[in-house]
Formats: sequence, C-alpha cells, structure tokens
Amino acid sequence: MIELTKRDQQVLEAVVSDYISSGEPVGSRTISKRYGMNVSSATIRNVMADLEELGLLAQPHTSAGRIPTEKGLRFYLDALMQSKALESKERALIREAFRETQQDVRELLQRTSLILSRFGRQAGVVLWPKLSLARLKRIEMIRLRPRQIMVILVSKSGLLHQRVLDWSEDIHQEELDKYGRYLNELLKDVPLGEVKNRILEEMQSEKVLFDQLFSRALELTGKVFQSSIEKGDVYIEGQMNLLNNPEFSDVERMRRILEAFEDKSRLIRLLDMTLKTHSGVSIILGPETELQELQQISLISSPYRRGNSLMGVLGVIGPLRMDYSRIIPVVEFTASLLSQLLEEPEDS
Repeated sequence: MIELTKRDQQVLEAVVSDYISSGEPVGSRTISKRYGMNVSSATIRNVMADLEELGLLAQPHTSAGRIPTEKGLRFYLDALMQSKALESKERALIREAFRETQQDVRELLQRTSLILSRFGRQAGVVLWPKLSLARLKRIEMIRLRPRQIMVILVSKSGLLHQRVLDWSEDIHQEELDKYGRYLNELLKDVPLGEVKNRILEEMQSEKVLFDQLFSRALELTGKVFQSSIEKGDVYIEGQMNLLNNPEFSDVERMRRILEAFEDKSRLIRLLDMTLKTHSGVSIILGPETELQELQQISLISSPYRRGNSLMGVLGVIGPLRMDYSRIIPVVEFTASLLSQLLEEPEDS
C-alpha cells in the first residue's frame, strides 16, 4: 500500500467524501472551507498535485478540481473510510420489512433483495445458493398420474429441486414410498453434486444387481441427475434506482448496464468473486472485474449463512461514486438478520 502523510490522507479523504456527495470535481478552496484544515489553499493544491502524481487523484479539465481515481477510491475504502453506525430506527424498519415475509426460503431471499434496494437506494442483489453444494435432507416421489412421477429433493438448508418424469410403466404410490425410504437412507446428508456418483457406485453393488426394488429406485433417481443440478440464481430489485445517479443519465451507458443485469450469469460471476472471502463485507469496484459491461458500477456485499453453512451472498450495486460509509452497515445488518431468520433447527 502507498504510504501517505497524515495531511495527504486528510486531503484525499476530503476529496473522496466531497466527490461522493456532489459528483463534481473538488477544488482546494472547497476543502479549505468545508473541512477546516489550518493550511492555505495553495498548500492543499500542492498536496492534491502530489496525490495526482501518485495516481490517487485525476483532473478532468485543466481548470477543474480533482476527482478520485479507482486507485484513490480503493485506498480510501481500505485505509481511510469510517462506516456510519446504522440508526436504531433504520434497524427497526429493516426488521419490520422482513416480518411481512413467510418462512419460505425463496420468498425470503427475494424479499431481501427488495429490502436492500429500498434501504441502500440502489439495486439490491441476492445470490441464490448453488443447489449442488447443498446437502440432501430427503427425497420424495409422488405419482401424479399413470406413468408420470414427480421427484422432489429437499436440502438441509430448505432448498427445493423438483422434476417430473415420464416413465415407461405405471408405479403405484406405495411402491414409490418404498423407493423413497431406501434412497433417504442411502443418500441422506450427501451433497447433491455428489449424488450422481453415489448412485452409480450403488448400482454396481451386488445387492442392487439382485434386487429389483433397489435397481428401480436408483434408476428413477439417476434420471433426475442426468442433467446437472441447477446452478446458482440471483434475485435483483431496484435497477431503476440507478437512474437517480447522474453517472447513469447517459441512455446508452444505462442500457448496457441493464442488459448486463438481464444476463444473470454475469451477475452470478461477480457475486461468486465475493464468496471467496467467506466473512465480512467485501467491496468490488467495477474496473477490478473482467466484466466490461459493469466497469462503471461497484458491489458492496456480505455472505449469509444458515448455521455454519455458507449459503450465498447479498449486496448493493450502484455507481463507483456510492455512499459506502452509509450502505456498508445496511448490507452488514441485513446479512446478519437474514442469517438469523434462516437459522432453524435441522432434523437429526
């Protein structure tokens, strides 16, 4: 990290803070008046020139003040910024917003993205957990009609995956219940991404070769896992909040960003980057990603859990010029509250 004197840090912090508030280049006189530094405007100009040489500030026009570069913004976020405490009134409002939600996991995560957009005043995102990482709690098989069966997989974290199978012969519900009991004993607590291999191993065992019940149950379940278990999904709310930022007043720029949001795989890649941290708030500036369409945005994110299991990540997406010190505690508190709501006793 670049080493700065205390005065350098004060000037850089003042420039970033003022730029986040106004969106305009910041001049030395502005800093001198607003931030009560007991030095002349000329001294501040010299400091700003030094910070520009270090690549922390830039001057858009010769006669204009300075704005932070990506490098300067990163230095501010890592070394200078102090997050604001979330007011008790805002905490209460976030709790109240969650009370309107039923304890269905999907509905809870979708509501979370809406809450993040409302209180972050930007776009709220929640990465839906990858089902392949979840551990199996139980399998259910339901006869819908002759020769049609629904197979339901329930994970220990409450996620559901279901698939309807057309079968070559009719199987009565009583027999399907037997299959379910056998499979639940065999596959309980196995990560769904490993179930396919476990089934293949079991199908090669001697007991299956000589038992029609085992063979048919495994064949049915194998059909469900022929295609890969669904990948992570992402909920996003409040995209139109981005229009309130002057940076996105350019129609073409906003169109590219909204198109990137429509392609959820790009958002999932962005959110996946933050899962590697496993704890705490993470901030990714758009230029730090390889996603060309998202160069003008930032992501403030935090993981959420169910017990000791990492489920996914949530966050707020906005412009590089975001009010980080205000939004970070919103993201942090929402992640903590969601984790509490997901914390339910699991069946032994």
